[in-house]
Amino acid sequence: MELKGVYTALATPFKDYSIDEESFIKLLDMQLMAGVDGLVPCGSTGEAATLDYEEHARVIEITVRHVKGAVPVMAGTGSNSTKEAIELTESAKKIGADMCLLTTPYYNKPTQEGLYRHYKKIAEEVDIPLVLYNIPGRTGINMSPETIYRLSQIPNIIGIKEASGSLTQVSDIYRLTKGKFVIMSGDDNLFLPMMSVGCTGVISVVSNIIPDKMISLYRAFIIEKDIQKAMDIHTELMPLMQAMFIETNPIPVKEALAFLGIMKNELRLPLCPLSEKNRNALGEILKGYGLIKD
Repeated sequence: MELKGVYTALATPFKDYSIDEESFIKLLDMQLMAGVDGLVPCGSTGEAATLDYEEHARVIEITVRHVKGAVPVMAGTGSNSTKEAIELTESAKKIGADMCLLTTPYYNKPTQEGLYRHYKKIAEEVDIPLVLYNIPGRTGINMSPETIYRLSQIPNIIGIKEASGSLTQVSDIYRLTKGKFVIMSGDDNLFLPMMSVGCTGVISVVSNIIPDKMISLYRAFIIEKDIQKAMDIHTELMPLMQAMFIETNPIPVKEALAFLGIMKNELRLPLCPLSEKNRNALGEILKGYGLIKD
């Protein structure tokens, strides 16, 4: 299975604290019509940390059934408990996900050997393609390039979503794995520079609202090999990319999707809506891109 291009880290719509399935399907259709390369339900952007087991399975199930194989579904199944991660990954496999995305265990702060054993155990227990997810800003631990290299030797670990914010780390992963291990950007604003040092795609937040633009950026650099065009698109999108992190993700992107009429702006505590100041600022940015009207 090729892992490349633009994968959207899907927001999970809520309505009166329940999953808003109608709005979620609307979001899925928007992504499919734009031509994204893959979809990622139940990640950080999907507020997976506040979904119970049944809801987690249901979001993945809706995605798999609605997509009907049109694009790969990469289900978020990470946990800071190896046993729980195995259970979530087994569930996603049974539902029909094509692969699973596993964040580094948060809060526990395991050693590098602990990280290796965590992922190795999951890979041994569940026969499905696995994608590592390194995001030290959320988990409190950075997975070293050396540990990533060790894990890359396990057959069903097929790639990594790298969100350390370090181009040096990306370069080291590429060097140690001799360019044979797939690296996906986990930072929209670093997607272009990461492609220049070996990244083959992005798992994107901003593609929830502008999937076509992110696809154009990918195609310009990787397929058309038009560096100037890629730089121009990157420069154009930077204010919007940055706006998606004006407060903790997915607070801004859900606000933007509400502005666009895709879903209600409902989050689960401890997340709460944007401050009035930032909401007004985001609205002006969206108007500037012609995404909403005055």
